[in-house]
Amino acid sequence: MLEVHSQELLYFEDLQIGDEWTSPPRTVAQEDVFRFARLTGDCNPLHMDPEFARRTPFGRPIAHGLLGLSFMAGLSSTAPAVSTIALLRIVEWRFLHPIFFGDTIRVHTQVVAKRPCGRGRGEVRWRQKVLNQYDEVVQEGELETLVQSRRRAPR
Repeated sequence: MLEVHSQELLYFEDLQIGDEWTSPPRTVAQEDVFRFARLTGDCNPLHMDPEFARRTPFGRPIAHGLLGLSFMAGLSSTAPAVSTIALLRIVEWRFLHPIFFGDTIRVHTQVVAKRPCGRGRGEVRWRQKVLNQYDEVVQEGELETLVQSRRRAPR
């Protein structure tokens, strides 16, 4: 069962360009990769078969790149906790290094741009880096979200 910790949400006005956060760590387990494969149907032997993976440049099974991106979304959802209305776009995303079973990852997030957008909301551009236990950036990129304004927050 997922633990959800309540913390005060940040709104559009609370975010400043240059603000930074780092998420708590999460260790990527073999079972995470197998569940993701079953969920998505991506059962490529690079992720599932140690004998096959041993013959690849990685030498062992790796997590799906999109699983790393999904973990980024989850880990960064509370660091910071923002009143997000929607993910608008992934501006760019790069898969730099593999994530191996047993790696412990965390997400570093920075506000790089923001602009009001209509009444009661604004667009925020985030720079995010997924780092492993060796502080190696394994994935990185920018995305934009629509964030609720404090003025329009539900009471």
